Amino acid sequence: MNLDRLMSKHLTRYFDGGRTIPEEKLQQLLKFLRSTPSSTNIQPNHFYVLATPEGKARLAANLGERFQDNGEKILNASHTVILTTRADLPESHLDGVFAKERADGRFADPAKQELWESMTRDFLSLRNYQYKDVYHWMEKQTYLALGLTMMAAAELGIEAMPLEGFDPASVDRAFKIRETGHTTTVLLALGYPDPAKVYSSPVSRFDSDQLFTFL
Repeated sequence: MNLDRLMSKHLTRYFDGGRTIPEEKLQQLLKFLRSTPSSTNIQPNHFYVLATPEGKARLAANLGERFQDNGEKILNASHTVILTTRADLPESHLDGVFAKERADGRFADPAKQELWESMTRDFLSLRNYQYKDVYHWMEKQTYLALGLTMMAAAELGIEAMPLEGFDPASVDRAFKIRETGHTTTVLLALGYPDPAKVYSSPVSRFDSDQLFTFL
């Protein structure tokens, strides 16, 4: 990964509507997205991959009145991913996580799996009853997946643009997302930049002495 190149580039805001991500690269990126970590391996997400003109048009038409300017970005992107997060954490989801871990042999020693499950339940009890922030905590896992996937996209030569300019309730209705127990958290548009609208100005960030404290 060329970190110097990443540090000097702007995020793409305008895509070339005539270019499409090759299927092999798309599948590689989605495989990476599936592999992204989450705290206690809770995996609170479901991802909607919009690859067709119809799917992207449905999203663009349901961003909400004040966010219509983002519609063009979605329509011109090769693909857009709707990253959703569980609205709550039912016992059935936790049971599913543990069952998959056992089936995959995550812990070779069954006693370690049992200890892991006990520790996870204890941690989630803290989030539920003491911190009372389960949904916010799960959203953090979604943004972790978002950031890592953006880095992976750059490695594959794909531009990735996160979008928070949308009405979650409107998107949820359009794709019947709440019926699944999830809600929309953030969008990720993927594709290739419009060469006529590429930023050439320097990236602007605070100096290091304003950002880092060494102890």
